[in-house]
Amino acid sequence: MLSGKRLLAVVPARGGSKGLKLKNIQPVLGVPIVARVGKVVQELGYFDRAICSTDHPEIAKVAEGAGLAVPFFRPPEISGDLISDLQVLTHALTEIEKLDRKTYDVVVMLQPTSPMRTAAHVDATIRKCLDGGYDAVWTLSAIDLKFHPLKLMSVAADGAMDYWDPRGLQIIARQQLSPAYYRNGAAYAITRDCLLVQKSIMGRKAAAQVIEEPLIDIDGKADLEAVERALRAQGRN
Repeated sequence: MLSGKRLLAVVPARGGSKGLKLKNIQPVLGVPIVARVGKVVQELGYFDRAICSTDHPEIAKVAEGAGLAVPFFRPPEISGDLISDLQVLTHALTEIEKLDRKTYDVVVMLQPTSPMRTAAHVDATIRKCLDGGYDAVWTLSAIDLKFHPLKLMSVAADGAMDYWDPRGLQIIARQQLSPAYYRNGAAYAITRDCLLVQKSIMGRKAAAQVIEEPLIDIDGKADLEAVERALRAQGRN
């Protein structure tokens, strides 16, 4: 509990990843990435409940070994490629509230694929949500202006090229570009009302917790290797 609010950590970790088999239990410096989330949860120490939402028994075993409870398995109908975070979090929250016979005020989603997160990143996100009275706070990272949406191009099937956004035609210098950000997956703090009443992971009042340090999101094997190199360079394990 923090500031009088019950906190539920939800770690989404399905088994059907396509690019990298059983991605959520791939090791980084010898520690499965889902277990790395468990270490962060334990370091913070104030979660009232921390669960892993998975459909795979091997992932469940690793998660439980890292201190993340698996009180139920995610059903097949919300374990596919096109299932939204809202569906996963709503299912996890409603199921655990039934089992525990209590409600949780804030759900904190911690995706295993962002293993460079720190406890400080998560703590700052949660406190910003609680202190600011936000429906949701997400961690974001700034996009290199070389990859700004207004500098992106589209290519049709016949090879024809155009601006991805027509406003890109007006961009002459980088000074014209406003900062843009992407979701890095380190942490999402979302209120119960936002999920169950507004039926949104963003809600009407949302804020960003911008992380300045570089974070690598794991999609394939090359990302695993890049994370290991970065952690070694930072003296982390």
